[in-house]
Amino acid sequence: MAEFWWLMPLLAGLLLALVAGPLGSFVVWRRMAFFGDTLAHGALLGITFGVLTDINLTLALVFGSMLLALVLLPLERRARLSSDTLLGIVSHSTLAIGLVTLSLAQGVRVDLMGYLFGDLLAVEPADVLWILAAAVLVLILLVWQWRPLLAITVSSELATIDGLPVKRLNAMLILLLALIVALAMKVVGILLVSALLIIPPAVARTLSRSPEQMVLLASGAGALSVLGGLWASFRWDTPAGPSVVVTATSLFALVLIGQSLRGLSQR
Repeated sequence: MAEFWWLMPLLAGLLLALVAGPLGSFVVWRRMAFFGDTLAHGALLGITFGVLTDINLTLALVFGSMLLALVLLPLERRARLSSDTLLGIVSHSTLAIGLVTLSLAQGVRVDLMGYLFGDLLAVEPADVLWILAAAVLVLILLVWQWRPLLAITVSSELATIDGLPVKRLNAMLILLLALIVALAMKVVGILLVSALLIIPPAVARTLSRSPEQMVLLASGAGALSVLGGLWASFRWDTPAGPSVVVTATSLFALVLIGQSLRGLSQR
């Protein structure tokens, strides 16, 4: 089995790409890119809690991300500051607090570089099981609530008039996002997790003509990014997580160039 060690990283990456497609599409539609970034930075507090209490780090990550999401939801609505200012304060503050706390903890050694930039090649079967369970849960809930989620994304006011539970749907979407952000940190890290959610849907948005088509293309673009990133990592011995993001960025650039050339040819 030693020669097939790469199957776990590949499976983890493809599962995350599959579920990041639809969730990332909602992030792009609702302009929540900074929200995902804040959840990723704040998840470091979950790692700190897990290290200090000696509980499962994946569970601590998920718990920390979801707790921060639940705190941000009412805080964002009631704060006098603008949304991006508030998220910026929370994002950098939680990251700094987590780093300082870990540095002060006696006798604790943590692979911070792995959490900051990801370590896809170090993914274990237990991590894949976590991601698989989360992917199944997310996809079931998104399929079940697809139309209501689209409705509140287009107009929360009209959705409220139609009798949809807007607050509950928003909370569900944010918690699902927090769950995937926490698990994606193992693959691409705290500093790059937003890229996995934003870039593939951005690629898909320029090519799609319907929400459903965009979701499928976003998952496909994410899968291509994972395959290309892992190949580049094996070929040139580069970090796997950043290589996935670079591949996704290259796809986005190619799509933009292709559309520009197409526009010029039609003139």
